[in-house]
Amino acid sequence: MSATAGQAADGVRSLADRFGIEPGMVVMEMGYDDDVDEDLRDALADRCGELVDEDTDEVVDAVLLWYRDGDGDLFEVLTDALGPLADTGVVWLVTPKAGRDGHVEPSDISESAPTAGLQQTSTVNAGKDWTAARLVTPRGARKSK
Repeated sequence: MSATAGQAADGVRSLADRFGIEPGMVVMEMGYDDDVDEDLRDALADRCGELVDEDTDEVVDAVLLWYRDGDGDLFEVLTDALGPLADTGVVWLVTPKAGRDGHVEPSDISESAPTAGLQQTSTVNAGKDWTAARLVTPRGARKSK
């Protein structure tokens, strides 16, 4: 069996792979509540170690941002996520899928992300009830930080 087939058969590994999380990365979690996908959290924590909370003083490689419609201004939340993020870091904006409580319209993300200085590069299935948008700082903007 190839490593790729083994990873695909192991749901924990494939979730962490989809998010590009590697051992030793520092991953900050924001917006945690009792509705989050625990399988996703466990998969990422298993890969990188523990998830740090938003009070961390560390520079982080990735932000796992749980956001639901009604969680406040998306622009402000994204701006807060950028504070501890490394120049080459990524924000994973995890929102409820269409038809779920708290669903966020894609247009809200496409309007708020660029205003916060982020660009959406992809979207992945983040579990039964969640989808995740990968947001990064555009290459040209990284140098001006």
